[in-house]
Amino acid sequence: MDLNTILQVLDSTVRLGTPLLLMCLAGLFSERAGIVDIGLEGKALVAAFFSAAIAYSTGSLMLGLLAGILSSLVLSLIHGVASITFRGNQLISGVALNFLASGLTVLIAQDWFGQGGRTPSLGDVRFHELTLPFAEALRPVPVIGPIYYDLISGHSILVYVAFLCVPVTWWVLYRTRFGLRLRAVGENPAAVDTAGISVVRLRFSAIIIAGVLCGLAGSYLATALQAGFVKEMTAGRGYIALAALIFAKWRPWYALSATMLFGLLQAVALRYQNIDLGGFIIPVQFMNALPYILTIVILAGFVGAANPPRAGGDPYVKER
Repeated sequence: MDLNTILQVLDSTVRLGTPLLLMCLAGLFSERAGIVDIGLEGKALVAAFFSAAIAYSTGSLMLGLLAGILSSLVLSLIHGVASITFRGNQLISGVALNFLASGLTVLIAQDWFGQGGRTPSLGDVRFHELTLPFAEALRPVPVIGPIYYDLISGHSILVYVAFLCVPVTWWVLYRTRFGLRLRAVGENPAAVDTAGISVVRLRFSAIIIAGVLCGLAGSYLATALQAGFVKEMTAGRGYIALAALIFAKWRPWYALSATMLFGLLQAVALRYQNIDLGGFIIPVQFMNALPYILTIVILAGFVGAANPPRAGGDPYVKER
């Protein structure tokens, strides 16, 4: 395998791993605050639809991005009201949001555009690849040039935003008072409440951050990775992101590695449809199933102990 082939696979890895990274960080914020968020899939799906639909209808990419984020925030707040305000079952609330998003996006898309639950192609109304400074000048340089030009440069702005979110998330969680309180409320909300800090406010803050990140993930899928919305285009990425979060043990930098691993598996499956191992052919169906197989392996507990925040999934009842 030559350098160009490796760079092409890694470039696809970055593109395919970006929505997983954003959704994984969304789940990280939510679960660090003690809220299990199965609804990552639904929030990203509804964001993908509204970002594409509004971008197509208005011709404005920024309005589309804003619509995607706002639609994700609405579902996020519904989940917050159900699980925080009314202390409902967080798993059921998240699954309900996924079902709601799955049906609602197709229904509205068919009503607005009449194309079988999809939006028309966005054409040029989408995020295009950016050429970073000095990329052209460094291109002829052996090894360094191709790596910078083909792998680091040439992505949409949302890819760079997603990677920037990793150190920002680490800094917020481990170097700020807000992050300390957020982690504390996921471990022992009663102690946080005793200190005079609102558990409800902190958990809603985490839910809102998760909504923004899922909105970015969905918008990326529909306006950068592809040029329009198609039915169920998230394709289980929300569940894969949750598996990656467990694999990453709820840590930002590990989340980057875990999501890029899933992205690599998807990139390999797309590039190598049938692999010949000395006469034994690995079928394309197995290659396409690799990310989901790894998800099952992780959720089955074969990656070692992964201890979630102790108060995760438990509604907090204020002591009187």
